Amino acid sequence: MKKILTSALLLASVVLTAQDSTEVAKKFTVSGSVDAYFQTYISAPDDVGASFGTAFADQTGFALGMGNIIASYESGKVGAVLDLVTGPRGAAATFNSDIVDGIVNQAYVYWNVSENTTLTMGRFNTYLGYEVIAPAANFNYSTSYLFSSGPFSHMGLKADFALSDDFSLMLAVMNPWDTNNTSTTGEYSFGAQLGYSGQYLNFYYDSGNNGGLGFEVDYTGGFDVSEEFFLGINAAYNDNDGSGFYGAALYPQYATSDDFSIGLRGEYFALHGDDDSIDYPSVLGLTLTGSYTVDSNLIIKPEFRLDSLTDADGGIYGNVVDNDGVAASSLSAFTLAAIYTF
Repeated sequence: MKKILTSALLLASVVLTAQDSTEVAKKFTVSGSVDAYFQTYISAPDDVGASFGTAFADQTGFALGMGNIIASYESGKVGAVLDLVTGPRGAAATFNSDIVDGIVNQAYVYWNVSENTTLTMGRFNTYLGYEVIAPAANFNYSTSYLFSSGPFSHMGLKADFALSDDFSLMLAVMNPWDTNNTSTTGEYSFGAQLGYSGQYLNFYYDSGNNGGLGFEVDYTGGFDVSEEFFLGINAAYNDNDGSGFYGAALYPQYATSDDFSIGLRGEYFALHGDDDSIDYPSVLGLTLTGSYTVDSNLIIKPEFRLDSLTDADGGIYGNVVDNDGVAASSLSAFTLAAIYTF
């Protein structure tokens, strides 16, 4: 009888272990962020509609950034991600004028075909550039011209390959630039990314028709100069039938303690074209940001930004004026942002 009971207990243990293993293979997570900010212009009145012309954080006074909730479910080799966003930043990132209702930022399914290969289909944020939509993942609160000029998201199919411990490759076929739902023109875009030890060389191409982006090559990376000092790098060139943009940005960041870091974004950005009669504008942007973390979830970011046009008066994308409301060659602002992550 003891042997029978022992065998039964062992069998029950095996069954429970198998059930536990099945449960471990299934994983559901929820994360997200909420942010708000205060902004005032230093070199211009707050009531004249001045703007740097870059994406997001373009209001004065107290303003809402965005709130997002990311739900992720994985079962074995397959899974899905749903990222819902609301607020002005989310509306701008998804080209949706409704800033109240929930908006789909990302929604995709994936299949880990093997240990080294993953297929993803749906809507996913772009692989181009150093910065991203969600402010919690950026060091600077305001965004760069390079980020603002490229795509925010893609709708399509991509394949990620881990070629070795250091090398990675991504190939994608997608709807044209920022066509996030359907493609009604019969056109598609193509993307590729080659990665090596945290450095990424990115490529994108569409026909340039119907407001497309054309061709873009982009480098994104960075280096740990020391335990406290990190240097991020971004450079890009875009051409769409003879016109486009190019630029480069450096992101030196220094951690003075576990809770506080200070960083600078120095960016040069210019438009280009094949019309010799046009004086294409360029801009030098300097953004100094402090980042203070409270209890690991709340991030306070004071920020000073100064953009100086080097080739032409007036804005490169935005409305640049001085304190008299007259077109100027520079614009400066102070911003205080609060970001909560969960």
